[in-house]
Amino acid sequence: MGEASVRAGIEERLARMIRAKTVTGEDAELAAFPRLLRELYPLVHERLELERVGELGLLYHWRAGLDAPASAATRPAVLMAHFDVVPVDPDDIWSFDAFGGAISGGIVYGRGAIDDKGALVVLLDAVENLLQRGFTPPRDIYLSFGGDEETYGGGAKTIADLLHARGIRPWIVLDEGGAIVEGVMPMVPEPAAQVGVGEKGILSVELRATGVAGHASTPANDLTATDRIARAVARLTRNPFPDRLNDTGREMLRRYRTRATASGRRRLSLLLAVPTLAAHVFSRLGNEPAAMVHTTLVTTMLGGGTAPNVIPSTASAMLNIRIATGSSVAASLAILRRAVDDPEIELHVVEASEPSPESRTDAEQFALIERAIDAAYPGVLVAPYIMLAASDARHFHRYTPEHTYRFAPLHLDPGELRSVHGVDERVTVSSLVAGEVFYRTLIESL
Repeated sequence: MGEASVRAGIEERLARMIRAKTVTGEDAELAAFPRLLRELYPLVHERLELERVGELGLLYHWRAGLDAPASAATRPAVLMAHFDVVPVDPDDIWSFDAFGGAISGGIVYGRGAIDDKGALVVLLDAVENLLQRGFTPPRDIYLSFGGDEETYGGGAKTIADLLHARGIRPWIVLDEGGAIVEGVMPMVPEPAAQVGVGEKGILSVELRATGVAGHASTPANDLTATDRIARAVARLTRNPFPDRLNDTGREMLRRYRTRATASGRRRLSLLLAVPTLAAHVFSRLGNEPAAMVHTTLVTTMLGGGTAPNVIPSTASAMLNIRIATGSSVAASLAILRRAVDDPEIELHVVEASEPSPESRTDAEQFALIERAIDAAYPGVLVAPYIMLAASDARHFHRYTPEHTYRFAPLHLDPGELRSVHGVDERVTVSSLVAGEVFYRTLIESL
């Protein structure tokens, strides 16, 4: 593996990235970030071609050797990360300055330590270390970095469309998503590497109701606009979307069964034998297990009224819906209309993106990820899953539907996992070191 050529100080490079306050919308800091990358990774910038795409997209092209086959250029690997971060709530109390990049007790603290500068630093370190060794990849590699992922921006979409327009069909796409996590299921006592093979779609819908305005002291017998919205929201609290254990869920349970306790193996065997039972059990558990088996719906905003004693003429509710793989925007809207069951309520789509296809786990690309995980975290269980949030990879799965994956090679304990977008976001230095091994192994094996 050429360990002697690996640079020390990966934790300090991450700390410096954290100190660059690249909060979404902070245009000056975001625009300045590429200069920091150039300083931290001189060989990357000397030997790879950098193209600015849009306002915040960075696309690095690492060409294969001259003896590579012709397909090396048209079937490249696309390795992704983003450098924007979410804001920090000023009322939150952190153990260290959220943008100080503190290193203490073998841990790097700060906003973006995991999401997503931790993944960015291990990828760039791996590339820099391989360049130091004089390595040339066997196929072309694109490093695709965006600065607007947290706002569902268009940077990654522009890059994906650009490569597609150039006739490039990625052999594999790998973005953030899963990680090495603990406590995946009560009956599985060891950590597991969860590799995202798909992600849910996003649907934001505003419910709007109108009625007759008036004084609150003399309400009419008819339902008011607020009554209608309240009734609709109450109906939707009983999630109307069906439960289903998809192909990825079944493969995930099969893999978990190989490492489960004796009683756990029996229970997992039963759930695999009766997928409808598995979907029902997961749905009843709530939170992440439930989100695995059905489209989720939550009311995030309510609006209406101008004064306590005035019946408003309009009222609204904003719904955030995460569409399960195998469903669609159209099917979700149809179910939503039936559940609301009120012709006087209008549904307005604010944002919509279809769920991704489920990428293959029986492919050479997935096996490559497994081998790289084993090199970084020997013996760890690898299992596919559907990512519940959104990533920039959703812009690539249109062009690479079978081989778009989501995995950040970091080991996160439950506290570290909860710190993403929260307080005391942090990552261990040992995870960063292992993450660099993952990417170095993956690139050498393309």
